[in-house]
Amino acid sequence: MSSEGGAGPEVGAAAAELRVVSSRLLRRLRVARAGLEITPSQAVVLSRLGSEGAMSVAELARAERVRPQSMRTTLGALEARGLVERAAHPTDQRQVLISLSARGRGVLREAHEAKEDWLATAIATKLSAAEQDSLIAAIPLLARLVED
Repeated sequence: MSSEGGAGPEVGAAAAELRVVSSRLLRRLRVARAGLEITPSQAVVLSRLGSEGAMSVAELARAERVRPQSMRTTLGALEARGLVERAAHPTDQRQVLISLSARGRGVLREAHEAKEDWLATAIATKLSAAEQDSLIAAIPLLARLVED
């Protein structure tokens, strides 16, 4: 394993362990929202529309690094379930903007709540009070790792 920036072997080992643990955590969070019957790609699109607002198909495809055809397939499934809706672009009539429907906002909220409920329960039942404090203190550090 290369140690970028002169990091020692303990940093490399920590990076490997964090990668494994974060992958397992993400899988558990996906399972927590499984009852909503949305695929991971659909969940990502709903989340992006929820956080960034209406977007064109091309913008969504670029943001998710997929081909526009793949994004159209994902959006078609979401639209068939009434989770997204289309509207004319206000300045470019050649484009269509995709946004969350009221139902889509509800499903997104349910997905977030299911994941947060599972995580809160796991933290409360599997970690001591001191461990909970340590985890809470580490959250800003983890957030800095993913900042652009």
